[in-house]
Amino acid sequence: MMTTVNAFAAQSAESALAPFNFERRDVGADDVQIDILYCGVCHSDIHQVRNEWGGSIYPMVPGHEIVGKITAVGSNVKDFKIGDLAGVGCFVDSCRTCPACDAGEEQYCQNGMVATYNGMDKGGSPTYGGYSTLIVVDQKYTLHVSDKLDLSGVAPLLCAGITTYSPLRHWNIGAGHKVAVVGLGGLGHMAVKFAAAFGADVTVLSTSAGKEADAKKLGAHHFAVTKDPEQMKALQGKFDFILNTVSAQHEYNDYLSLLSLNGTMVVVGVPPQPSVVAAFNLIGGRRSLAGSLIGGIKETQEMLDYCAEHNIVSDVEVIELKDVNEAYERMLKNDVRYRFVIDLASTKS
Repeated sequence: MMTTVNAFAAQSAESALAPFNFERRDVGADDVQIDILYCGVCHSDIHQVRNEWGGSIYPMVPGHEIVGKITAVGSNVKDFKIGDLAGVGCFVDSCRTCPACDAGEEQYCQNGMVATYNGMDKGGSPTYGGYSTLIVVDQKYTLHVSDKLDLSGVAPLLCAGITTYSPLRHWNIGAGHKVAVVGLGGLGHMAVKFAAAFGADVTVLSTSAGKEADAKKLGAHHFAVTKDPEQMKALQGKFDFILNTVSAQHEYNDYLSLLSLNGTMVVVGVPPQPSVVAAFNLIGGRRSLAGSLIGGIKETQEMLDYCAEHNIVSDVEVIELKDVNEAYERMLKNDVRYRFVIDLASTKS
């Protein structure tokens, strides 16, 4: 039997999110059914709901930072059982045959990963995300979640967590590295936690002087206000690695000049307009400008296990589903420390 699910959806780029019912597919032989307990609210949810990246599919049920409890499993499922805690991140399928998929980097699937929402599944139906009470997912794209941590704080690890963990691991960041994190929002606060946990010397670069105490509490060793020319001048050539988490329009060149010889700036935020990069800012110090997108299933599981072992979760403000439109407005004003998470149990009651 297909299951009717309560959700919130946007019917167009201009409309607010509102109650919406739809049917989830039956549990297939390789599927798990997850009763959603919490879903994080990512800035990319706003971009896609408002069609700021183009190509949005309506009605849209956002949400790709999902944790919950398994309530049914298919006949082929061996690694999960009813009652287990489980997570779902930004994608729910991929081609499984291209070199990226073979390498466990399904997020770079050459035939296109199937996004958890605002995507099309292999049957040609739109995918609906975690602002809903239940989801059915192939076991290969489902993650084990520890019961050691507060589940509301685990939910954002499925996007904000892995988005920052993956580049820090890929570039082997650890003790002896001087790392700058640009922006202290949903992504930035996780970048600080991970970089500090890996042993790096961490500086937060923020436009908001008021975030210094928070930055230090999260594990940063230093803090600089990017609007202060003197502070920025003092940091020229200082960092081996910069993780740029900002999704608002800003000037990449201001940060590239802070890199040391052979330094790398990795972009994980997505500003609305392309940025102009001066060639001399790269040539001058053999610097690199790179990008990174979430992580594959294997690495996401590794990240979740690391967080369970080291007691790392996101700093969250828990809301009810009915308050999500207000949460969007507050996010646009940077009025959240540091991630909204929807309590789906409140929706059921």
